[in-house]
Amino acid sequence: MRKSLYMNILVPLDGSKFSEKALLHACDIAKNYQARLILLYVVEKSVPINLLDRKNYLEILRKFGNRVLIKSKETTTLQGVDSKIIMKEGNITNEIVKLAKKEQCNLIIVGSKGLSATTRFFLGSVSNKLANNSPCSVLIIK
Repeated sequence: MRKSLYMNILVPLDGSKFSEKALLHACDIAKNYQARLILLYVVEKSVPINLLDRKNYLEILRKFGNRVLIKSKETTTLQGVDSKIIMKEGNITNEIVKLAKKEQCNLIIVGSKGLSATTRFFLGSVSNKLANNSPCSVLIIK
């Protein structure tokens, strides 16, 4: 039997409608290729914030990320797709690239937008950075 083109598909999530749309595309592709989805939420730690608020801010992001991952896992289960959830902390693009390498992903499926326009201006587009730095193919969903 021929090995599937896509065995491990990484889906970075941020709770936006674009990442939800990317997840649905990923489910469809995973079903067609009998692939496993790896659902990732990255808590961005590089946003400048004063030290007293940082702990509370990160805890809010962790709770939000956990809700996003649980909801996404439920979506994959309803779609009949095998998936696992992972939460990381650090620079979003760097963590996605590291995990894609570690899990030997064949494809990353990401939404075209997610952060607010102001944040994107300062941090740069995650999907754009992934397109330039990923160890595998990247599918950007609009």
